[in-house]
Amino acid sequence: MNRRKFLSMAATTLGALGINVESSAALNTTDANPDAAHAANSRRPNVLLLMSDQHKRSCMGVCGDTTARTPNLDRLAGESIRFTSAYCTNPVCAPSRASMLTGLYTHNLLGDILKKTKNDSIPFSFKHKTMADRFHSAGYMASLIGKMHFLDGQTHGFDYKLQFNDWWQYLGPKVNLYEDEVGHPDSGAGLPQIPGLWREEGDPWKGHRQHDNRLGPVAVGRPSIMEEGDHFESFVARESIRFLEDHAPNDEPFFLISSFLKPHEPFMPATRFAEMFQPEQMKLSPTWGKANLQQLPQRVRRSIELCPPTPELGLGRKDPSEARKRMASYYGNLAQTDDCVGQVLGALTRLGLDRNTIVVYTSDHGEMLGDLGLWDKFQFYEGSCGVPLMVRMPGGAPAVCDTPVSLISLSATLTDLCGVPAPGPSDGKSFADLVRKPDSRADRGPVFAEFSLGNDGAKYMIRDGDYKYSYWTHDTPELYNLRADPEEMHNLAGQPEYQATVARLKQKLFAWHRPAEV
Repeated sequence: MNRRKFLSMAATTLGALGINVESSAALNTTDANPDAAHAANSRRPNVLLLMSDQHKRSCMGVCGDTTARTPNLDRLAGESIRFTSAYCTNPVCAPSRASMLTGLYTHNLLGDILKKTKNDSIPFSFKHKTMADRFHSAGYMASLIGKMHFLDGQTHGFDYKLQFNDWWQYLGPKVNLYEDEVGHPDSGAGLPQIPGLWREEGDPWKGHRQHDNRLGPVAVGRPSIMEEGDHFESFVARESIRFLEDHAPNDEPFFLISSFLKPHEPFMPATRFAEMFQPEQMKLSPTWGKANLQQLPQRVRRSIELCPPTPELGLGRKDPSEARKRMASYYGNLAQTDDCVGQVLGALTRLGLDRNTIVVYTSDHGEMLGDLGLWDKFQFYEGSCGVPLMVRMPGGAPAVCDTPVSLISLSATLTDLCGVPAPGPSDGKSFADLVRKPDSRADRGPVFAEFSLGNDGAKYMIRDGDYKYSYWTHDTPELYNLRADPEEMHNLAGQPEYQATVARLKQKLFAWHRPAEV
C-alpha cells in the first residue's frame, strides 16, 4: 500500500470514529514526514471480538434474567450498542462461525460440496477470505485465541493463533481429565479438534475414558474435577491478556478474537462457579412441557420427547430434577465465561488500550435451556437462533437497538467501522450505521438462517418484521408472530387467515435460497 492510499484510509477511519481531522493538508504532510504517518497509524482502532459458545441471548442480568450472574457482560452492555434481535446464520457451531468470518451463507460458502457430503459442518475452502484476511491486508495483526471450529489445519488469515491443541500442550497429561468430562468424540467441544486426523483409526480416546452414568453422549452436568486455572476459559483469558501485554508497546493495530468454549458442553463449571447455582433453586422455563406437539414438526416433537444427546432431559421421562441440574450447570458455565471476559476487559483498560479499541461480544448460537421442553441448539426458535451482540465504540454512547441484524454482516460492519476495504464477495451488509445511530428506523430487510443443508432434514428461516417463518423439507412449516407471541407457543402456519402471510414469507425465503428439494 502506498503512503497516499494509506493516508486516505486513515482519514476515513478517523472520521468513522468521530475524531476531528483538521485538514487533509495536515495529513498530507506525512508524504514528507514518515513519523507523522507512523503517528496516524497508531490512532487506527484495534478490534477485540469476544466470543462465547451457546450463549442464550436472554441469559444476562441486563436482559432481566435474575438467575444469571454476568456482571462483566452487563457492564459491557451498559457501555455498548446492544442489539436485542441479533441472529446467527446457522444454529450449530462450525457453519455459524464460518459464515460469521466470511460473510457468506452456508449454501454459498460450501456450494456443490453439500451435494456430495450432505453435511454443512465441514471445512471451507481457503479461497473464501475471512475478516482476518481483510484486517491483515490492511496492516492489522490478525489474531485468534480460543475456539473457532475450523475442522482442519487452515489458518484462514490469522497471523497469530492459539486453539485447543495449544491448550492440550499446556495441560499435558491432565488432558485426560477433560476427555472424561466430554465423554465422547466431539470436535465441537474440542476433542478431537480436527476429526480428519483420525479418519482411519477412529476415536483416539476409545478405551481411555473413565465413564460416568450418563444415558447419552452429553452429560446433564456436574462440577468439574479440573482446577479452575486449567479450564479452557482460563487459558483463553490468560493468553489473551499475554497477547495484549506483549502488543501494548507496539503501534501496529490488532484484530483479536478471544473465543471461549463455555457455556457449551461439557456442562461442568469449575467448583467456584458451580457452587453459585443450586439445582433446587432453578426455575424451569414457563413453556417447559407446554408446547402443543400437534402443531410442531415431527423432528421438534422427537427432540422434546426424547432429547437424544441427553435422554435424561426428554419430556418422555418427566423428571424436572434433571432439567434443573442442567440449568444450574449451564448458568455456572456462563458465570465462568463472564469472569474470564472481565479479566480480558480489565487488562485492556489497565494497558490503556480501551481508548482506541472497538470491543464486540457475541456467540455463535444460543441454547434452548428448556424452552418448549427443548435443550441444546439446532432450532430456529429465539433461544437457539438468537445471539447476544454488543458493540462498544471508543468514546461512544451506549444504547439499545431492536432492529433485527445477522452475524452474516459482522465482518462487513467491523471493516466498515475501521475503514478497512470492504470484504467481497459478501452476503452481509454493514450495519455500522446502526452502531453510529442505533435509533434509526430504516428498513434493513429480512434476516435469514439455515440448518442441516444437503440432508432430508434441511430447514430455512426468515425473520421479517414481527413474523418468523420456518420452512422444513418434508415436515411441518412454522409461523410465529414474535410481537404477539414472543415465547413461540402458537404455530400460525396452518391457520387459514395466515396463508397470505405464509405465501409472502415463503416467496421471500425462496428468493434468498430455493431448497434443492423444491
